[in-house]
Amino acid sequence: MPTFPDRLADAVRRRGPLCVGLDPRAESLPAALLASAESVPAAFEAFALKVFDLIEPYAGVVKPQAAFFEQYGAAGLAAMGRVLHAARERGFVTILDAKRGDIASTAAAYAEAAFSPAVWHADALTVNPYLGADAVEPFVSAAVAAGGGLFVLVRTSNPGGGLFQNLQCDGRPLYRAVGDAVASWNAPTVGECGLGAVGAVVGATHPRELAELRAALPDVWFLVPGYGAQGGTAADVRAAFRPDGLGAVVNSSRGVTFPFHPSDVQWEAKVVAAARAARAELR
Repeated sequence: MPTFPDRLADAVRRRGPLCVGLDPRAESLPAALLASAESVPAAFEAFALKVFDLIEPYAGVVKPQAAFFEQYGAAGLAAMGRVLHAARERGFVTILDAKRGDIASTAAAYAEAAFSPAVWHADALTVNPYLGADAVEPFVSAAVAAGGGLFVLVRTSNPGGGLFQNLQCDGRPLYRAVGDAVASWNAPTVGECGLGAVGAVVGATHPRELAELRAALPDVWFLVPGYGAQGGTAADVRAAFRPDGLGAVVNSSRGVTFPFHPSDVQWEAKVVAAARAARAELR
């Protein structure tokens, strides 16, 4: 089986770098779909499966946000599991956005859940590195053993991210030190595409930092949030890519999955149009 970075490279080459985030909210779902479902988690699942049909020509990566499923308890988690399974069955690379971060056996347990075929069986997981190397290394080991990948928070897209990430550490921002750590974890995992299994989350809302980090981390995949509804543009994310067109997947959640009013009977066509437009911009 190809390595995670090579599978991700193949998805980007075939369908482009768009990553569609699944952040389902009951109040934003198509009204008819929500009314016909037996529960909100069932509506989330039905919506996700339909979105997969609509975006398949335009995106090779999907990123379910665990929190929106977890808030509905066991039924929500069961729906998330089926959504992840369906995405893999349809050939999408899946990123479970859970931002896990803990140490020792707890980190190992989180990682086992993320990558185990008996649980979530995600291709990749987002990880918070704040607890340090002993919190990240169990995730790295589990990801590599499972043929999966990680995306470590480095320079996030939210307005308050700089509170800690921009603190000066030995004369440079803290996010650069985190980037260096990501590079060290990534180096042993580089695949045939020239990129590795330990990636970095770097926001589209910080184009200068994107360019800086791309230069510093030439063999690291970037997961780039903040494009679209958060204000990042195609021009802003251009620096995330290597000259070969690889190196980044650019996430759009609301911009692709909710470009409609819940009462809009033409919502499917609007999702297709949004995905098509985003793919065209990013290519």
